[in-house]
Amino acid sequence: MAEIVQEFVDSRGVALRVDRDAGVLRGVKLIGLESRNGRRYRPDALAQAAALYEAAKVNVNHPKGGPLTPRDYQDRLGVIRNVEFRTAEGLFGDLHFNPKHALAEQLAWDAEHNPRNVGFSHNVLARLSREGDASVVEEITRVQSVDLVADPATTEGLFEQQGDDDVVDESAPAWDALTLATLAVHRPDLLDEIRSQQAALVSEQMAAAGREARTAERRLAIAEALAARGIAPPADEAGRQRLLGAAFCEALTAANDRQFAKLLAERVQSLPRGSAPCSVEQRMTLPARMPAIGNAADFARAIRR
Repeated sequence: MAEIVQEFVDSRGVALRVDRDAGVLRGVKLIGLESRNGRRYRPDALAQAAALYEAAKVNVNHPKGGPLTPRDYQDRLGVIRNVEFRTAEGLFGDLHFNPKHALAEQLAWDAEHNPRNVGFSHNVLARLSREGDASVVEEITRVQSVDLVADPATTEGLFEQQGDDDVVDESAPAWDALTLATLAVHRPDLLDEIRSQQAALVSEQMAAAGREARTAERRLAIAEALAARGIAPPADEAGRQRLLGAAFCEALTAANDRQFAKLLAERVQSLPRGSAPCSVEQRMTLPARMPAIGNAADFARAIRR
């Protein structure tokens, strides 16, 4: 799975050529084989990524909310063109910038007099691996942007993979800025995974709702069958198990609709009618012929019989 990588490189030691009128800064260094973070780039990975850097957008400074945050229009400075891979050095290209941009003159002066101030930090998606303590970039899969920055200390190690599964986030990116639309552009792999999980969750919820409805229907069917037999339906599952048998209730749960109806009918028919506990009205049993009671003595004799 691709991880977000933000990397800084400056152009110290590089002979930059400035064309102020055309707004072109030729030969800027985009990325080297080793970064300030101790991350290494495989030469073939950079060579294959050259086409991805072609026409990459160049912005001023990092996005405020994190690597995937949308950029403001005034941040856009230009684009990278004529990208090439130089053996043992890295990727280089020409920065075509807007000569009317507020920072154009400052950029041109730094390029001519202090190239170490012309630094870029790229935001890319990359596939990483580990070799001992080193993080190795095996492949760059997408170039989000190339940002012109001033202070390399602010751009070190935003995301780095440790081991097989762990990702260390040293910059606390603004997760509230992430949307499904952003993921569709920058992390389609994650979006597919999220959609798959959502579909599985919806499917499970629908299945659970179906199971609940099916259970309610079967409980009603059991109650109606018992009532038709003259048996008071139990109020809960424990009562149903006592009346019908725990093993039989388990078999009913596993049975399909046709088997359920057949098993229930056979079991209910085997129960004696009216076998369920019910209240019994108490009645006084009187003798067939009561003696005449005229006074208290007659009543006392009658109840002693």
